[in-house]
Amino acid sequence: MKPSLFFTEEQKRLITDAVKEAELNTSGEIRVHIESNCKEDALDRAAYIFEKLAIHKTELRNGVLFYLSINDKKFAILGDAGINAVTPENFWEEIKETIINYFKKNEFDVGLSEGIKMAGQALKKYFPYQKDDVNELSDEISFGKN
Repeated sequence: MKPSLFFTEEQKRLITDAVKEAELNTSGEIRVHIESNCKEDALDRAAYIFEKLAIHKTELRNGVLFYLSINDKKFAILGDAGINAVTPENFWEEIKETIINYFKKNEFDVGLSEGIKMAGQALKKYFPYQKDDVNELSDEISFGKN
């Protein structure tokens, strides 16, 4: 299945609305990338996509990638250096567990949207939303070609 067909239009909207809502809590920038296959470690692949989508180019280095490989059932959350410098080592664990619990019920759209909103709340402490905040990255889901 093509990654762009994995979610209905309504499900895609749920996820992008979650990104927009989360980014009202934080100056952090959130991206979601979906692809069919991942032949390597999910975090390694997420790091490649992270750079490809230029998430590391945010001013405060506070970008986040939610990565999902649908056929291989691999998932990762990757935060940039600015986030990792100020957050505890297990910062993403609760969010990841919440998402995976939804995934186990095949509620991928709900899992991602809930996790994204949780990330916005969690990042608020370290990177609060600024009145003059600029949306540095697209809120739309990116999809792999495979």
